[in-house]
Parts: sequence; C-alpha cells; structure tokens
Amino acid sequence: MPELPEVEVVRAGLAPATIGARITAVSVFDERALTRHSAGAADFVSRLEGHRFTAADRRGKFLWLPLEGDESALIAHLGMSGQMLLRAPDATPERHERVRLHVEHPTHGDLAIVFADQRTFGSLAVDALQDDGPTRIPSQVVHIARDPIDPLFDDAGFLMALRRRNSAIKRVLLDQQLISGVGNIYADESLWAARIHPETAASSLSTQAARRLLAEVRLVLDKALAEGGTSFDAQYVNVNGQAGYFAHSLNAYGRGGQPCPRCGGPIRREAFMNRSSHYCPRCQRRR
Repeated sequence: MPELPEVEVVRAGLAPATIGARITAVSVFDERALTRHSAGAADFVSRLEGHRFTAADRRGKFLWLPLEGDESALIAHLGMSGQMLLRAPDATPERHERVRLHVEHPTHGDLAIVFADQRTFGSLAVDALQDDGPTRIPSQVVHIARDPIDPLFDDAGFLMALRRRNSAIKRVLLDQQLISGVGNIYADESLWAARIHPETAASSLSTQAARRLLAEVRLVLDKALAEGGTSFDAQYVNVNGQAGYFAHSLNAYGRGGQPCPRCGGPIRREAFMNRSSHYCPRCQRRR
C-alpha cells in the first residue's frame, strides 16, 4: 500500500498542475471509485464542475485539493493500487481508469487528471472541510494524526504517548491515530536504523531510544521522498507514471534471509498482522 512518501510524491506532482486550475468536466467510469462519496456519481460531478482548485494538501496517506469558494475539497485515498496521473486531455484511457477530470490551468492549459486503480480499494470524494487547529482538513481525515514530517507534529505528545503504550513498538508506529503515514515498509526500516526490535514494548523504550527512533523515522521518510518513494511493481508511480527507486535502498524490509547491511547476520522475516516484519536479530535484540 502506498505510504506517506508515495502519497507526498503524488501531491507534489499534482500541485503545480492543479492549483488555480478550473474543472471543466468530470467523467466517472466506475462508481466503485466513489465509495467514500456516498451521494453518488451525479452529485460528485456537480460538486466539482466549474470550481477551481486552490491548493494540494496531504495528511498521512490522504491527499486533497480544496475548492475555491466552497467549504469542501476533492479528497483521494489511493488504497492498494490507486494512481493519480496527469495526462493530455485527449490521452488514451488508462487500463484501469475509473475517473477523469478535465481541467483548464492558466499556465499549463488543458490537462486531464486521471484516477486509475487496478484493485479498486482506492476512492475519491468531495468532502466538507473543517477546522483542525490552524489548518482546515476534510471531515474524513480528522481522525488521522499528523505525520512526523508535518511542521506541527507534536514530538513531546508522541513521546509521552509511547510511555503509556504497552503494545509492541511496531504496532504503535502503524497506529494512524497516533502517528500517520508510517506503514509497514518504513516502520521496518526505521526500527532497523534505530536498532530496536519490532516487538519491544513501546512503554519500555528509554526517552533517548524513543527520540532516536523518531529521528530515524524522519530520516527514512526524507530519504524515501528524495528517491521518489518505494516501487515494487507498476502500481506505485508518480503523476507521470514513473516509479520511485527507494526499494534499492532498503536495509531490512523485503530482505528476509539476506545479510544485514550493518552486521552481516541474516535478516529475519516473521508474520505480522497479515503482513511481515523484517529485522536483524543480531542488531535489533529484544531486551
């Protein structure tokens, strides 16, 4: 599933082509792409056509484009395989295209924003904006915590929450109501970098270890962003359809049985919440 870096790469790619653009037409080819928009396709289209996008925002794995003169935004969750692609207005339909927005940008001219989704777990919606501290976010996102690269992320609050959690630290990192955007890949990579076993109780971490982990989470996310995210197949791409290459920089995730880049011991792969955990038993000893 796309995680924070992959979604941020998409948001950053959409921003210059969408901010200030007016939506001239919307085509919905598959209503399964609107599961988050309960009012249906006709309402979805009518609430978009004629409006302009004013920004491109993100929190965790959600991204949204606020609408001018309206207290709402086009919100997108990419699910397992969703893609937001920029295309020429007359471009051939994508293989798994679900929704197409035609926009007119004052600088870039006519463009098409295509939502394609092979597995149909992603969704678009027009959602009301509401206050969340100094920012405004869609109502469907209010339950999501700020992510660690958000300037308003509360470090002290996060460290305090860790001291109250007896769950395994990896489970805590995946709790989107505490810290958003850190999925399975980046949790494994951050724990490896911080030399912390994924089953270590969060409450048992020293303040120094907890701070080191948060710093490593940020370093891993920043590096993944710089490399365009992690792509294992053709599903995880930017708005131009290009894959990220952070997969070539992974130290733990997906390397079960391979030597640890730090100590040479074998990386261990274990089942975890219908997924897998990858760690080095030698470097990340359970204490």
